[in-house]
Amino acid sequence: MANGRIRARIRRSHLYTFSCLRPNVQESEEGSSLPEGPGFSRVVHCNQPIVHRKRPLLYPNNHISTTKYNALTFLPKALFEQFRRAANIYFLLAAMLSLTSISPFSAVSMIAPLSIVVGLTMAKEAVEDWNRFIQDRKVNHRKVNVHKEGGMFSYKAWQDVRVGDVVKVEKDQFFPADLLLLSSSYDDGICYVETMNLDGETNLKVKRSLEVTLPLDDDATFMDFTGLIKCEDPNPNLYTFVGNLEYDRQIYPLDPSQILLRDSKLRNTAYVYGVVIFTGHDTKVMQNATESPSKRSTVERKMDSIIYILFSVLVLISVISSVGFAVKTRYAMPHQWYLQPYDSSNTLYNPKKPALSGLFHLVTALILYGYLIPISLYVSIEFVKFLQAKFINRDKDMYDEESGTFAEARTSNLNEELGMVDTILSDKTGTLTCNQMDFLKCSIASTAYGTRNSEVEIAAVKQIAMDLEERNSDVSGIQPMENHSGLGASEIELETVITFKDEKTHKPAIKGFSFEDNRLMDGKWIQEPNSEQILLFFRILSVCHTAVPEFNEVTGAFTYEAESPDEAAFLVAAREFGFEFCKRTQSSVVVREKYPSWGRPVEREYKILNLLDFTSKRKRMSVIVRDEDGQILLLSKGADSIIFDRLSKNGKVYLDATTKHLNEYGDAGLRTLALAYKKLEESEYNAWNNEFQKAKSSIGGDREGMLERVSDMMEKDLILVGATAVEDKLQPGVPQCIDKLAQAGLKIWVLTGDKMETAINIGFACSLLRQGMRQICISTTNLEESTQDSKEAIKENILMQITNASQMVKLEKDPNAAFALIIDGKSLTYALENDMKQQFLNLAVDCASVICCRVSPKQKALVTRLVKEGIEKTTLAIGDGANDVGMIQEADIGVGISGAEGMQAVMASDFSIAQFRFLEKLLLVHGHWCYKRIAQMICYFFYKNIAFGLTLFYFEAFAGFSGQSIYDDWYSLSFNVILTSLPVISLGVFEQDVSSDVCLEFPALYQQGPKNLFFDWLRIFGWMGNGVYTSVVIFFLNIIIFCDQAFRAGGQTADMSVVGTVMFTSVIWAVNCQIALTMSHFTWIQHALIWGSIAMWYLFLFLYGSFSPTISGDAYQLLVQSLAPAPIFWATTLLVTLACNIPYFAHISFQRYLRPLDHHIIQEIKYYKKDVEDKFMWSREMSKARQKTKIGFTARVEAKMRQLKARLQKKQPGTSYQSPTFRTYVHE
Repeated sequence: MANGRIRARIRRSHLYTFSCLRPNVQESEEGSSLPEGPGFSRVVHCNQPIVHRKRPLLYPNNHISTTKYNALTFLPKALFEQFRRAANIYFLLAAMLSLTSISPFSAVSMIAPLSIVVGLTMAKEAVEDWNRFIQDRKVNHRKVNVHKEGGMFSYKAWQDVRVGDVVKVEKDQFFPADLLLLSSSYDDGICYVETMNLDGETNLKVKRSLEVTLPLDDDATFMDFTGLIKCEDPNPNLYTFVGNLEYDRQIYPLDPSQILLRDSKLRNTAYVYGVVIFTGHDTKVMQNATESPSKRSTVERKMDSIIYILFSVLVLISVISSVGFAVKTRYAMPHQWYLQPYDSSNTLYNPKKPALSGLFHLVTALILYGYLIPISLYVSIEFVKFLQAKFINRDKDMYDEESGTFAEARTSNLNEELGMVDTILSDKTGTLTCNQMDFLKCSIASTAYGTRNSEVEIAAVKQIAMDLEERNSDVSGIQPMENHSGLGASEIELETVITFKDEKTHKPAIKGFSFEDNRLMDGKWIQEPNSEQILLFFRILSVCHTAVPEFNEVTGAFTYEAESPDEAAFLVAAREFGFEFCKRTQSSVVVREKYPSWGRPVEREYKILNLLDFTSKRKRMSVIVRDEDGQILLLSKGADSIIFDRLSKNGKVYLDATTKHLNEYGDAGLRTLALAYKKLEESEYNAWNNEFQKAKSSIGGDREGMLERVSDMMEKDLILVGATAVEDKLQPGVPQCIDKLAQAGLKIWVLTGDKMETAINIGFACSLLRQGMRQICISTTNLEESTQDSKEAIKENILMQITNASQMVKLEKDPNAAFALIIDGKSLTYALENDMKQQFLNLAVDCASVICCRVSPKQKALVTRLVKEGIEKTTLAIGDGANDVGMIQEADIGVGISGAEGMQAVMASDFSIAQFRFLEKLLLVHGHWCYKRIAQMICYFFYKNIAFGLTLFYFEAFAGFSGQSIYDDWYSLSFNVILTSLPVISLGVFEQDVSSDVCLEFPALYQQGPKNLFFDWLRIFGWMGNGVYTSVVIFFLNIIIFCDQAFRAGGQTADMSVVGTVMFTSVIWAVNCQIALTMSHFTWIQHALIWGSIAMWYLFLFLYGSFSPTISGDAYQLLVQSLAPAPIFWATTLLVTLACNIPYFAHISFQRYLRPLDHHIIQEIKYYKKDVEDKFMWSREMSKARQKTKIGFTARVEAKMRQLKARLQKKQPGTSYQSPTFRTYVHE
């Protein structure tokens, strides 16, 4: 103990043999020099941060920002965002022209609406970015202990940390910058680091300091500490580091095992000391981040195209109007003396200059017909999206009780994009998985143990039961099971079939251990005929590992910090079987064995002679131990294919049975490992150990290869003992969510930093992979890349692998064949190059499932960009860590999981949820609704503005292109603001084609979004045509009716104010009735807003007409004295409204009767309550409403069903699958 500090006792360096081994000699300056030139120019003066406050060694500070704007850039960038919209550009020009004398409207009436629309949208952007700023501020103001001077440490904010600072990081704290590890609370300078925020792995990684810096183990030792680090420049590669430390007149090489990266967390270590190398945006995690992009939805981008079309129409009719006005000015104006056409001060209509008059009139017309371009469209959409986001934020079905977190729409301008997703790119750890393994089954000496069933088996039986119930729903008089096929329950069970009750009554009481089989529990295994093999099996589980035990004083039991969740599950299982790993020293492990007596545990010590660690290339690990009897044993566990190849002839006694059990475990979705051993003679071991120590002490570049070859010499002639099967615990509802998303037609890619084996196992656990699916593995595992020539050879090899795989997929004739593409990070580096990425993408698109493993955050972003740009469809990226920020920002939609490990992904996301399973409702319900609501809302908006705006053009042409509006100015201003705004907002907020439950029951409905059925050009032009038709009917029917018809009591015909008001009334009725026909879902709110808007028009007309004539003008007392008493006013309104809406009514009737869409059929079924009266029909329709998929739980269960059917028919050839015997058993 020194200064109250407790030193740890375990020197883990004795356990690691490969990359973690510390070099035992100091490199000479010549032998460890860095490459010269660009990329290796970083110089860090340790414990001298003041040197880095001035050039040439001035480096960025440790402040980070993920915001889109700052105080200086907000105004220009936000204005640019607003005026990327075509409509806003037009209204800006119109507002500028309104300052001139040729404008038909006042400047205030043009500028004010534009200012309000742009201002509200910019305010929303500011609020959203302010939230990001607050999150950044919390990170930047975290505290860390920094050396000041004289051996004194004090706390500083992260943002104040500088390059060269010595920092002290304590247990469970995040590292504030990229550090060089100097020492730790362990004697040999090791520490445990969790890198979940970087590569997604929760497994602890071991880092170790240089031996020369071990004495720097106390605050006071840094009083006079100095050193010089020369290393690589900032780069995004998480797994490499090249540098030297010059200390005490010696040069020491540095590698990644001494580097602690920002946003990783210190675990199981009291504290560490480190010197800052990279800060802020120079850190590797920030180098992997991309700039926060400005995203626009597909619908919004297409809306700009519609604006361009309408603007073209506007220019066309304005040109027609100006030409007509020029002709009239030239030929008719001289005869209209009362207009004083030859007044020298008049320039707007001068018969001597008709072209100039026509040009001025063109500007007037462009402003007059501006109602074709709906300025309120954008602000209405923003308001609707804001309310949609509120509904998403308060959805109780997406509320996580454990964390108390609701879903959050962090930016509302992508709501409709949620309904158009084609491909989902997902992180694994913390997103799909909890990284919790449960020991479920095992095979020992040809005997299978474990009666509990996996989630896949339970789902298979449920599906079969439902299938049989549907098939037999029309059959009556079914007898008990013995009266039909004669099959008993024992015959039907087929080793895996269980009852529904099994799932409900059995709950795992112990984390990591769900095993159930009395034959092995409570010491009863001793009575088994193969007890010697069982004893050996349990000892392999408890001894062959690298874990460290920690005693929990609260529970009184040991917990284990292991390098993989599988290893932790094995130790928990060994403990429950009576073999509790309780202590590790530098050279031994101690196991408390309840053997030979269950009631009297005995502590047995196993001397660790060598440990051959697991690597992704070896796919196995072994430990050589000496037991208390002096016997030397090699204990191994690894992938079955690897272990089986290393068995001796006498070691294959249990091979056939074990292989059969492993296949069954694989079918059940379990992760498997094989266990084996062999006994060693003393002389045999000593001869091998001499070779091993030579390889271990070598310094050359082939040290790893030498160790591998020597290890292979030992790991052969093994004797098979058995196999394990663990169930990877996914987050709740993940398999069901993936299955539902697959049925909705979405493609799912997994991008993970995990090794390939783990990624494959997760693929099986969440049903992205299944038995029978052909795996295409593209890897560089067996290739070297030491020279440039070999890199070209590797690239050619990768291209050949991709080409061969593509040909295999194309030549496959079986329509049910499914392919899965699995590629590692090194191969992906080559596959993403410009000359190969298209071939890679084509192969990936042809595969049912894609898993990219060992990928860096930068590669995640590049893959996302490739998919987004390559298939030109909407992509969604979902993740929970800082390593996912790049792909979240790159995707069309970014979804962050608000997990326990930081909020970086959430801060960079567009939407955040607490669990992956909530993605199902976010997309299939809210996405589906928002897409249809926004699409219908925009189409309706253009319809009503075309219907209204073209009547102005018709009247101007009717009036000789005079530029006169038939409507009062206040009518026109109130049209979009008051009289038609609320119904369209109710459409965008409350419309539902089907309920949320039906959206989930019929996932194929979601495909209406990706196929863009409600916002394709045919539908858009259809709505535009409807608007043109409505405008024609409104104008010409009113003109025909009122032109020569006596209207007033004295026989006078209707004047322009009467015709304009009746015409405007017809517009209000027609467009509001149209929106009523468009809606599928009504509440009192929609009724109040639609019919209330019509009532509002009459109230407005009454109140406006009540003002004095100086204000109301020709509308004075118009409703009370002229319109209301006239039956022709009410009759014309009714006639025009019916004439406008009958074609649309006929269209929807024809469509529903002859060519119904999916939601039309469901609406009919629900309306006539067939879902209640005819359950069979409802179930049949539900089964049809699934996209054909080769991934997901459904595809996996169907494969399992085929196996069970085949077994059933094999046992009873004369028995059909529809046997009620089976159905009766399942429901017991």
